[in-house]
Amino acid sequence: MKRLFWLALGVTVGVLVMRKLSKMAERLTPRGMAGSFAESLSDLADALRDFGADVREAMREREVEIRAAVQADGTLGKTE
Repeated sequence: MKRLFWLALGVTVGVLVMRKLSKMAERLTPRGMAGSFAESLSDLADALRDFGADVREAMREREVEIRAAVQADGTLGKTE
């Protein structure tokens, strides 16, 4: 029974290792590298889009703050 357990464990580990090595080898092929590159570009585009949205939102918030300060003050930067 022990031998059967160790045999099954060895086969399982062997299969897992082979699957992992096959995936790594696939990534190193030209097709795999192109797919990885395309995915990276897509991720970069998403990050830039999110960054732009964050910047626009911060600009709107700052503009509201400035407008409120100008309305409360009545003058902005004027010396008396």
